Amino acid sequence: MLKAQGSDVKGTVMNNGSKGNYAQVNGINLYYEIHGTGEPLILLHGGIGAIEMFGEVLPMLAKGRQVIAADLQAHGRTVDIDRPLSLEGMADDIAALIRHLGLQKADVMGYSMGGHVALQTAIRHPELVRKLVVVSTTFKRDGWYPEILASMSQMGPAAAEPMKQTPMYALYAQIAPRPEDWVVLLTKMGNMLRKDYDWSEDVASLKAPTLIVIGDADSVRPSHAVALFELLGGGKHDGGWDGSGMSNSRLAILPGMTHYTIFNSPALAATVIAFLDALMPR
Repeated sequence: MLKAQGSDVKGTVMNNGSKGNYAQVNGINLYYEIHGTGEPLILLHGGIGAIEMFGEVLPMLAKGRQVIAADLQAHGRTVDIDRPLSLEGMADDIAALIRHLGLQKADVMGYSMGGHVALQTAIRHPELVRKLVVVSTTFKRDGWYPEILASMSQMGPAAAEPMKQTPMYALYAQIAPRPEDWVVLLTKMGNMLRKDYDWSEDVASLKAPTLIVIGDADSVRPSHAVALFELLGGGKHDGGWDGSGMSNSRLAILPGMTHYTIFNSPALAATVIAFLDALMPR
């Protein structure tokens, strides 16, 4: 159960009945919400998104656990600060949030950019992560399809005005404390997305039981998800009649799902709940 430590900025009551809070961590005023009770699960949204993007998935997860959903740096209700946007920096923010809340460990789940932050949290702060769920996430930049990489390379200030016609901007304009920072967000996102990365060695050393989820029509190549599964010890040999040959990693490819539908799919919630509730092999 969550036991808050330190002082929060005055909370705000959201329309969904949850209480929104701000935690001062690493120089940033990080917004988070608490839904449900039980074992803690940190929930992290995708790029240019916010907590709201999880739709009905969040309340489904919160039926059996305490979901702590956060708006990452420069996203949603979390005001940007004078530092570059980086997956490592945001992972350190989440680790600081877990400690701020007085939690010894938490399950951590993220989608797309949030999945990368979740993965980095497990890499950089393994003592804080009980189970890990990464949705539509890569461990190397070339795990994305080429057309997705091309789109990422175009992210920047020039994309700010055209993207004002998207649902992502509509949400941002509604909840961001400073909607005029939209250009800053896209600029920082572009700078981050153009950087190369390969976390193969770090991933191979992870001990936390991990669930990898993608859609069968995702922006992440299925072969890349399989490679991540294998790095985590899965797919090496037959699991056996009694499951004794199974690893601590799991792989789920959801049918009929794209990168743009998976994050609010009930099928995702059902898959994640089964994994979080399951006893894992040693």
